[in-house]
Amino acid sequence: MIDFLLSVSWWGWLLFIVGIVVIRDVFFQKAHTISHNFPLVGHFRYWLESIGPEMRQYFVANNREELPFNRIERGWIYASAKKENNYEGFGTDRDIYAHQHIFVKNQMMAYEVPESHPNQLDKSFIPCAKIMGSYNKRRKPYRPASVINVSAMSFGSLSAAAVEALNIGVSKADAYHNTGEGGLSPYHKQGGDVIFHFGTGYFGVRSEDGNLSIEKLKKLVDNNPCIKAIEIKLSQGAKPGKGGVLPGAKITAELAEIRGVEIGKDVLSPATHKAFKTVPELMELIEKIAEETGLPVGIKGAIGKLDLWEQLADLMLKTGKGPDFITVDGGEGGTGAAPPSFADHVSLPWVYAFSSLYKVFLSRELTDRIVFIGSGKLGFPAKAAMAFAMGADCINVAREAMMSIGCIQAQVCHTNRCPSGIATQSKWLQNGIDVPLKSDRLAQYFKSFRKEFLEITHAAGYEHPCQFHMEDIQVNVDDTDLNRDLRSTYKYQKNPVSFNGMQELFDCTYLGRNIITQKNNN
Repeated sequence: MIDFLLSVSWWGWLLFIVGIVVIRDVFFQKAHTISHNFPLVGHFRYWLESIGPEMRQYFVANNREELPFNRIERGWIYASAKKENNYEGFGTDRDIYAHQHIFVKNQMMAYEVPESHPNQLDKSFIPCAKIMGSYNKRRKPYRPASVINVSAMSFGSLSAAAVEALNIGVSKADAYHNTGEGGLSPYHKQGGDVIFHFGTGYFGVRSEDGNLSIEKLKKLVDNNPCIKAIEIKLSQGAKPGKGGVLPGAKITAELAEIRGVEIGKDVLSPATHKAFKTVPELMELIEKIAEETGLPVGIKGAIGKLDLWEQLADLMLKTGKGPDFITVDGGEGGTGAAPPSFADHVSLPWVYAFSSLYKVFLSRELTDRIVFIGSGKLGFPAKAAMAFAMGADCINVAREAMMSIGCIQAQVCHTNRCPSGIATQSKWLQNGIDVPLKSDRLAQYFKSFRKEFLEITHAAGYEHPCQFHMEDIQVNVDDTDLNRDLRSTYKYQKNPVSFNGMQELFDCTYLGRNIITQKNNN
């Protein structure tokens, strides 16, 4: 028998396998009509369909065509992260007359950096011009030492190796790392400043009944001095107003300990919070958390209807209290897996969202109280210039940060099969991440970004990007009104940010921990 099997040629075995497939599809398989009617061609068709995204990415799409990030954008991030040549030659291949193309107006004579200026020592030094918690007199105010930081991405959605690389990277770049709503993991505690973020699941600070435990939150902050601020998630761009379920099969012993849930049991993240139901209750919670922890407290939301935001602003005006920072997430969808109906249609894209929300606080003269953080594909210097001109004080990046440590935009984050080992819990795939190397690349991307952003700022005649005005940026509008500045487009004027020079920011007591450490050591 064995001799007979060994005597069969390879093509004989091939014909045998093909025959089995044909018999299965024709006589037994009924789920897939195409493969039933056309057994061989059908399977080939399904295989080609499965590799369609890769074929388009590498062989079909042009340099500016892909979404959410095209090849030029990804290439700029990769080159910046690797400290390679991120220039392009022979002029831009972008259609500069396309809708919403950004133009930064340069000054006839650029800003010249004086001798002994902080940017003579560090050409990528750009801290936030505002201090979180300053107006509300929090016991532990915080000035982010970088205007670009890592956005909310939890351990669980990202791998342990990816989270660790990001945290070590922000430490090297003097930035902060938002935990996302999965709790504070050991991988978030590798030297970087941390913004602790929680959503409706209250992971990491969760009581037995699934509510928020202020006691656990206070203990967490006391035991982890790396936490510099608290962020309450109201909604996110990927799926605003939609809850989620963490399947029990994904809850390992490590995840259960970090998140404060039971091993192997499904965990619901509701669409709404238990800790508050109204705007006044939200305000009470913000003040309670700030009082117990001493830290600045902010909120994150994707923007749609403005009535409750107006109620919040009115209450802030009346009481003199309120959030220390607001993170505005664009409705373009992001790292969170979501139904297409949510990612495509629910909540406003960032430019519409931010302009609408900023005007709510501008009309009540509240903007100086708040550090505004933008989140939504802003990890490129020209887009950041536009964001700052509109009123943003910092930007958070998620997918751009992922690409800096190796993400290839495979768009399989929700499948646990991320080929780069970033958005997966597969140990085998994670092993491909060289944490020290990838942390260097995140840090280098941030430094390259800040250096180029600062060069654009100087070209516009300013020392710090907070000085951008809305008239400094023009965008293409439509065929009948080709080009307008941001003030004309969005119908408001940004409130000037108080700024007395980069040296004052460098000397600030509340500047990011690593900057202070460096100054003390010098």
